[in-house]
Amino acid sequence: MSETNPSPEFNIQRVYMKDASLEMPNAPQIFLEQEPPKIDVQINVDHQAIVEGISEVVVSATVTASINDKTLFLAEVKQAGIFQTANIPADQMELILGIACPSIVYPYLRANLADLIIRTGLPPVNLNEINFEAFYQQRKAQQDQPQPSLQ
Repeated sequence: MSETNPSPEFNIQRVYMKDASLEMPNAPQIFLEQEPPKIDVQINVDHQAIVEGISEVVVSATVTASINDKTLFLAEVKQAGIFQTANIPADQMELILGIACPSIVYPYLRANLADLIIRTGLPPVNLNEINFEAFYQQRKAQQDQPQPSLQ
């Protein structure tokens, strides 16, 4: 009798906005500035197991726009997805959670962030596409580097 390997399973259960915030601490005076704002974007990916075979993946973006060292706005959005997996080897699971799932969640994050900023009356910030495979490899390389010891 031959053993059969069950086929791998991957399903999207839900994609949702987990958190969003917007601050405009220098409004309305900042609107009088004539210079274009400087935009800083920080992206992060995190994941956690909820129960066996169910994981949450969160892609977060923090966008800060400033003019002459004054904050025009600070927008933060966390977009999450719940994914069901089964019969996937552990070494492949890390790639799915670090590359495939963020690639699914990210377009929702981009749209929600642009919409949030449009509601301020300002033009949207359209985030660039991200190669999550390269992003994953870069983060992995940073984690693998030895940390300097404090003496």
